[in-house]
Amino acid sequence: QVQLVESGGGLVQAGGSLRLSCTASGGTFTNTGWFRQAPGKEREFVAGITWSGVITQYSDSVRGRFACSRDNAKNTVYLQMNSLKPEDTAVYYCAVLTHWLPPVGNSWGQGTQVTVSS
Repeated sequence: QVQLVESGGGLVQAGGSLRLSCTASGGTFTNTGWFRQAPGKEREFVAGITWSGVITQYSDSVRGRFACSRDNAKNTVYLQMNSLKPEDTAVYYCAVLTHWLPPVGNSWGQGTQVTVSS
């Protein structure tokens, strides 16, 4: 069973940037997704990337601002978040995608908090 660990969250002002990392160990690291959960809301899909890194997908709310990439030599997937907005505040999780469309996650990490101040 693959284990995922997220890092890189923090507090940033609106308009700023953060880069999240998701590092895998103990298993196969295939198609990968980023999800987020804000207080009082359901977990939602944010971005996904195939194992090859060639194909990505994004939710409408982040497309054009966030970019997903990966370095398989380091077993790490990244989420570059630019032009952050207060509504991006959430706990961000990475997961193995067991289904691409619609994206379905499994083997969740523990999450990393992202807080965007206005």
